[in-house]
Amino acid sequence: MTEYRIDDLAHAAGTTTRNVRGYQDRGLIPRPIRRGRIAIYNDEHLAQLRVINDLLGRGFTMQHIGEFFERMRQGEDLAEVLGLREMVSEPWSRTPSETVSAAELHKLLGTDDPDLLARVQASGLIEPVGDATPPAQYMITDTESIDGYVRLMAIGVPLEYILGLQRKLDDDMDRAAHTLISAGRSAITEGRFDGWIPESDEESGWASLFLGELRRTGRVAAHNTLYRALDRELSRQLDDYLSIARERKHAAES
Repeated sequence: MTEYRIDDLAHAAGTTTRNVRGYQDRGLIPRPIRRGRIAIYNDEHLAQLRVINDLLGRGFTMQHIGEFFERMRQGEDLAEVLGLREMVSEPWSRTPSETVSAAELHKLLGTDDPDLLARVQASGLIEPVGDATPPAQYMITDTESIDGYVRLMAIGVPLEYILGLQRKLDDDMDRAAHTLISAGRSAITEGRFDGWIPESDEESGWASLFLGELRRTGRVAAHNTLYRALDRELSRQLDDYLSIARERKHAAES
């Protein structure tokens, strides 16, 4: 089994020594073996770090990852039992990403204000790369959305206004996601119990099939439901806007 010092481990896992220590403090990876004052890590640490990095890159929070690992440590590999290892790490959508310098990002967004950049990061659209403070590079995790920001700013919409809109949209989408995933959770435990674990290959196969279909149907249904809602709301607000315009015109002519 390969042995690593913390710097080598972080490099092999594509992360930072600060992150390794942070994951260790959270209990996400085991403590290293001590040889005097030197901490020694091995392939088990490397494998877990790669899983953590992969899940973080796909939108999972540290709390979710911690809960997932804790349930696995309770005695059963839930990912294997449910056939979920690939499903858990497979994103619902794949947005194009790009790594840029801090200067390039500042130019794109028209600002180097740390507070505004922190709000963009909080929306999951950018992530700092490396340990430098301030960061020398960022990964744009959703170039399509950032391009949309840039186009709106080019016609005079302030970034702060866009970020406020993004925050409201994130909140609405969180509620929609909760509705969909909760419905799937209820369906998979219907007639059973919450926390049910398949006990046969047939049950495991059914659970995997169900979750795969939930992904496919959920993606399409959520997408198209949003489009229909946008059409309805646009029509409603357009009627309201034109009604106000007519009233103002009538009042001006009276």
